[in-house]
Amino acid sequence: MEPLVRTWRPHYPLDLARILGPLFRGGGDPVSAWEAGVLWRAFRTPAGVGTVRIAVRPCGGEIAATAWGPGADWLLEQLPALLGADDEPERLVLPPGPLREVQRRNPDLRLGRSGLVMDSLIPAVLEQKVTVTEAYRGWRYLVRRFGAPAPGPRPELRVMPSAREWALIPSWEWHKAGVDPKRAATIARAVRLAPRLEEASTMTSADAFERLMTVPGIGIWTAAETLQRSNGDPDAVSVGDYHLANHIGYALTGRARSTDEQMLELLEPYAGQRHRVCRLIRATGTRAPRFGPRLAPNDHRHR
Repeated sequence: MEPLVRTWRPHYPLDLARILGPLFRGGGDPVSAWEAGVLWRAFRTPAGVGTVRIAVRPCGGEIAATAWGPGADWLLEQLPALLGADDEPERLVLPPGPLREVQRRNPDLRLGRSGLVMDSLIPAVLEQKVTVTEAYRGWRYLVRRFGAPAPGPRPELRVMPSAREWALIPSWEWHKAGVDPKRAATIARAVRLAPRLEEASTMTSADAFERLMTVPGIGIWTAAETLQRSNGDPDAVSVGDYHLANHIGYALTGRARSTDEQMLELLEPYAGQRHRVCRLIRATGTRAPRFGPRLAPNDHRHR
């Protein structure tokens, strides 16, 4: 099948790595590959599997995209939304002060929308209550073991398994991936409901959260991490994150430690745009001080 091509010129400054970085699952991510100014990404779309190569042309900021596979049409149609064209950063109106200055200096901080719920939900479940190292290791193992070669000229890339393929992974393979039975069971429940969960990509924020959280094992953190990527939800706060409350509290008050409740109180004036505010604070590089050792990886493969 011949590749399909699309060029598109955004009306805003676009930093490819910044806007698509949230879809990247660390070094060796089997569904992604980065080059200078170019992203390769394999997706499982409603139209079938597909690979897209997205490049920013150095003159004028035009985007050149090439796609392969049955999902190529869908991916190219979705391209502007994936790159933040549906986002409305102007809805966040900040009072004079340091945060507004950060917003002014970062006009390319936009939220992309993949339109694919399971693409972000399954990695988010793998990241529940473990270190990033553990989560990425499990993701690499499972996608390489059970995914399919991506269409196009980069066969080393993999398309993540289908819902049925996730459901058929035996218990010993989850164990080899270092995924404990609780997270494996959550994924098994989610993939049985994949068509209904995918509907969340077109829902309002409140309805999308409600739909995802009907699945036992999917709480507010997992739903938020998913909807930030699938829906570009500007208000989806990752409540329950190991570090986020401390970083937000430190940036806004200088307090070294904060609870989730204190974080939500601080973010209340920005209701509707709270995730965007979190992204702006992250862009400042401000981090709460550390007072103890980092969370140690817990390798479930040796249990």
